[in-house]
Amino acid sequence: MITDNLNKYRIILASRSPRRQQLLKQLGLRFKVVIKDFDESYPENLSGEKIAIYLAGQKARSFRNEISDNEIVITADTIVWCNNQVLGKPADKEEARQMLRDLSGNTHEVITGVSLLSASKEKTFSVSTKVTFDNLSDEEIDYYIERFSPYDKAGAYGIQEWIGLAACSRIEGSYFNVVGLPVQRLYKELQLFIS
Repeated sequence: MITDNLNKYRIILASRSPRRQQLLKQLGLRFKVVIKDFDESYPENLSGEKIAIYLAGQKARSFRNEISDNEIVITADTIVWCNNQVLGKPADKEEARQMLRDLSGNTHEVITGVSLLSASKEKTFSVSTKVTFDNLSDEEIDYYIERFSPYDKAGAYGIQEWIGLAACSRIEGSYFNVVGLPVQRLYKELQLFIS
């Protein structure tokens, strides 16, 4: 099988995200989920891609003293970058509403930083996707917030949900990156990582 070489390794996915877990399963990888609480703060001088890379790298390095020779840890952090600011996970309904208003009629970037860590090496990279939303009415925003779960998603939305179907007019780059993990790039980087 095409993934046999990768499945010789014990792959650890350090992510609570059910979307990331599903994407890795669909890629045909066997992995174990290990959950840790991470400090998701970052230096104020960082912006855009540098934030995602920094956070993914910090998450990976927290495993440095815990992994054995045959293990690979995968960590990731996705941010939404809109109007030169980060839109993280909304704390409440009002914050979700404001984020979706900011995205309405606008183009933003979804940036995922990914780190691969073994006992002997580390590789961190990022993937950026530009997403354009049509204008959303307050009624549409409230419909989405009431019926879906924006609180565990950067930028308060999941592109695979109703709002992506109704409002996303253009994507430049990886769709799966917007879902939460750039699996095509991850697959290539894992092949290089073990070669």
